[in-house]
Amino acid sequence: MLTHLFTIGVYGYEEEAFFQQLMDARIDAFCDIRRRRGMRGTKYAFANAKRLEQRLTDLGIRYFHCKELAPSNEVRKIQKEHDRLTKTAKRERTIMNEAFKQAYHESVLLSFDTMDFIETIGNAENLALFCVERDYRACHRSILAERLRQDLNIPVQHLSP
Repeated sequence: MLTHLFTIGVYGYEEEAFFQQLMDARIDAFCDIRRRRGMRGTKYAFANAKRLEQRLTDLGIRYFHCKELAPSNEVRKIQKEHDRLTKTAKRERTIMNEAFKQAYHESVLLSFDTMDFIETIGNAENLALFCVERDYRACHRSILAERLRQDLNIPVQHLSP
């Protein structure tokens, strides 16, 4: 039974620190909510899908890719345009714009069924929602985490480097 929810992004982490944080939090299920599961460059290559899945398996953490929980390209464009207008680099963003939040809610969360999601992840106690942004407030994982917190009445902890 799910008792704790965590969120984590990859930016800002060194590889070993990232996996150690998951182990310290006793994560037993890891839900990748990215649309594209590749990372550019070598610094975050450990978060590329195949390497990430293998390392999590080695650590005894079940991996799930829930692409349907990622914002569509159209929704992502809303935030990208806001970032352009405010001259905010993606990795420097600390909040999401309200139009993005609304669009994500309408396109993903209106049809989201919490109990179906819990069935998908199965017998997990400590679940991590994963995307790339360092700051959870700048990522859709915080919107999903809040929904799960409300529906399941469980605590949420946002892990960061």
